[in-house]
Amino acid sequence: MLVKVCTAAVQGLDATTVITEVNSGRGLSFSLVGLPDNAVKESHERIVAAIQNSGYRFPSKAIIVNLTPADLKKEGSSYDLPIAIGILATESEVSTERLKTYMMVGELSLDGSLLPVRGALSIAIMAREQGFEGLVVPRQNVREAAVVNRLKVYGAEHMSEVIDLLNGTERAISPTEVDTREEFYSRQKDFELDFADVRGQESVKRAMEVAAAGGHNLIMIGPPGSGKSMMAKRLPTILPPLSLRESLETTQIHSVAGKLSRDTSLIAQRPFRSPHHTISQVALVGGGANPQPGEISLAHNGVLFLDELPEFSRAVLEVLRQPLEDRVINISRAKYAVTYPASFMFVASMNPCPCGYYGDPTHHCTCTPGRIQQYMSKISGPLLDRIDIQCEIQPLPFSDISKAQPGEPSEAIRERVIRARQMQEERFREYRGIYCNAQMSERMIQQYAVPSERGLAMLRMAMERLSLSARAYNRILKVSRTIADLDASENVQSHHIAEAIGYRNLDRGDWAERGM
Repeated sequence: MLVKVCTAAVQGLDATTVITEVNSGRGLSFSLVGLPDNAVKESHERIVAAIQNSGYRFPSKAIIVNLTPADLKKEGSSYDLPIAIGILATESEVSTERLKTYMMVGELSLDGSLLPVRGALSIAIMAREQGFEGLVVPRQNVREAAVVNRLKVYGAEHMSEVIDLLNGTERAISPTEVDTREEFYSRQKDFELDFADVRGQESVKRAMEVAAAGGHNLIMIGPPGSGKSMMAKRLPTILPPLSLRESLETTQIHSVAGKLSRDTSLIAQRPFRSPHHTISQVALVGGGANPQPGEISLAHNGVLFLDELPEFSRAVLEVLRQPLEDRVINISRAKYAVTYPASFMFVASMNPCPCGYYGDPTHHCTCTPGRIQQYMSKISGPLLDRIDIQCEIQPLPFSDISKAQPGEPSEAIRERVIRARQMQEERFREYRGIYCNAQMSERMIQQYAVPSERGLAMLRMAMERLSLSARAYNRILKVSRTIADLDASENVQSHHIAEAIGYRNLDRGDWAERGM
């Protein structure tokens, strides 16, 4: 007897329909074909125990399981449930009438209970597009899959519940319904952190406001204890809220990576990723034997923060150059090629020297000029060019810390950022995928960020004195456009250019002038 059960494979962020064909005949054997990996091959033992512990008999027959298309590599444990259901269907324990209209995924425990899988949201999107009536997933995945409308999503805790559903018994589970918009807005809760906790450092907070308003990359340099990490962690509190489309994109990435917490349906706050400096290239950009999104994709629509930037491997930092420009990462290997989105704000912090106290008025630096230059050379010029805003931080003396009043709250800063972003959305409404000034192309810069004559002369002088590159020239114009938006100014004025130039004080030419 031949039975077919529909399931899915996840590649990159997209899912592909996989048909599980189960054939039983004379003999006593078990064969699993269709390019399965080791996790799929090991499913035989899990399925046998799950069927027996659920009160059913594993058939004493020759069973062949084929996963089609046969040229697509099948990875993971999500095929356990469809294979087990197919085997029971060959014994008439499961009705085959409804199998064609349902798709199912799930890992089986030895007692027959279902364990969560990765990529449930991508699978639900594909199931709706393919016209399936319903999707069966483990209970832990049901809320993320149920955000897809026009699809019945069933969350099962045990294999017996799936059997009851397919047989149409009275004990059959009901589909889970999620009001996507209500779920999205209810999860946009207040932040635990706030810029009101930051005393002083007004110039740096202004730089972060400009970065948030235009989606610009930012680096902070200063001695230990000056507040670099503290302010970076508060950056998401002043970013505009996620749109529903961005929330779905972000949730899909985290679903594929298996990073969603239990019973989470949507990610409603912008992600903030801060990997340790020992991270590898693959962990940062994605890939691996079984391709998974890296940190830059997990930070999509949010912030990627690299603390102590020179401590990261030079090779790891250099792989950031292409995604910072293209806002996607293309991973090509011998056996696969996947593309992950990587539109994130890059924020970094670093000390000015190995000991951390170069230029600190309260501490003596013990580093030689050679050590300082070697330390700084870990960050290449091309990478530094791609960072729009570069600012220095000086520690506040105790007298200023004790006297300083609480800073401006994040909510007030966020309101200004949102107004500036709304101006940019209106400006770029004709351009697909462009929503902030940091994404402007050269042609758009020439159209929307034309400086005044005085500003152009100021920019020419800065280019010559700081030995800036053509990329840095465009970055200055982008930042000046954002500053003008914060001022609600239609044109880019000279004082906007002056402030934007002030954010390039860590360029290579500037370090050379300071003896580094």
